[in-house]
Amino acid sequence: MTTPPALLIAGHGTRDDAGAEAFRAFVRELGRRRPDLPVAGGFIELSPPPLGEAVAELVERGVRRFAAVPLMLVSAGHAKGDIPAALAREKERHPGLTYTYGRPLGPHPSLLRVLERRLAEAVDPSWDPAEMTVLLVGRGSTDPDANAEVFKAARLLWEGRGYAGVETAFVSLAAPDVPSGLDRCARLGARRIVVLPYFLFTGILPDRVRTQTEEWATAHPDTEVRSADVIGPEPELLDLVLERYEEAVKGDLRMNCDSCVYRIALPGFEDKVGLPQQPHFHPDDDGHHHGHGHAHSHSHAH
Repeated sequence: MTTPPALLIAGHGTRDDAGAEAFRAFVRELGRRRPDLPVAGGFIELSPPPLGEAVAELVERGVRRFAAVPLMLVSAGHAKGDIPAALAREKERHPGLTYTYGRPLGPHPSLLRVLERRLAEAVDPSWDPAEMTVLLVGRGSTDPDANAEVFKAARLLWEGRGYAGVETAFVSLAAPDVPSGLDRCARLGARRIVVLPYFLFTGILPDRVRTQTEEWATAHPDTEVRSADVIGPEPELLDLVLERYEEAVKGDLRMNCDSCVYRIALPGFEDKVGLPQQPHFHPDDDGHHHGHGHAHSHSHAH
């Protein structure tokens, strides 16, 4: 039987020792989950071990093939550029080594469930979701696409769950910042706000979100403000990383089917799962001039 490719986990890196250790512990837990796989993990910057060291560790264990999964919620500069560049360098360094590259985690339904749990843990059981405004706070990037991904997560978290609203802010590099996001919630009439960090593990940036939230809350005593916890090394996160690994191994990198109502039972849209998809024509498309007269149907028979 052929040995399955190894699993390499690529992380951002953090100056926070507890955050770096949370990543390393997560990688160890993945290894325990899949004893059949060599598993290693490394960082792009800021904390040990570097990604190159993790690759060298796999090579020393006799690995010739691996699948790399970026342990990141959004595809920003790291996932799009730094990790592919680092992997290309390792391939040159270790002749005969081959790899496939998986996709970032994204706002997968299982992670949205964890976020929902974090919100529930942060508030009194008596709070009605219809009276709660959530402020989802992302890392922030100079990449507009990465920032847009956080807005997508906010929208998917809002859909079908009955919150008064889900607003978005960023802790660095992008507007609106946390105080501006909280101001916006208040201007929209929010009396109860829960600030939800869109981060996998503890670290300097999630700590900053909490501090800024507390400062704003002190200055606005009429508004009830709570801080929720980060996602953390939950079973859903372990399952999702292994799902991304399997996709990468099979070369099965899909369109955004993670949040597709025809494939996944999203809250309030459960009746759409498995519905057959009919080709549809744009009202302006008579099928002759536009070069796409075949209709833009989505095939969901994955």
